[in-house]
Amino acid sequence: MLFVIHVLDKDDGFAKRMEHYPAHKAYLADATKLGVTIVMSGPLMKDDGETPVGSHFVIEVPDRKTAENFHKNDPFYKAGVWAPATVTAFVKRQGK
Repeated sequence: MLFVIHVLDKDDGFAKRMEHYPAHKAYLADATKLGVTIVMSGPLMKDDGETPVGSHFVIEVPDRKTAENFHKNDPFYKAGVWAPATVTAFVKRQGK
């Protein structure tokens, strides 16, 4: 089952994001041990294309609980980088 996790950074999230980026990147590199396949992910950006303001994931998981567990164990979540996320089931109609 596919889920979208869409989350903006808190107003003070940029410094924390940069501090915890290596741990976040390592966490995403080994998501399969949590039962998660990352279909697509990346930072949400300001219009300047350089400043991150959040994150967006499309993941394949067995259920909502697994999606929420994946989100809540991310180092960015644990460090307080993100504001509350939306976690929404998703049906892919088009695209690769």
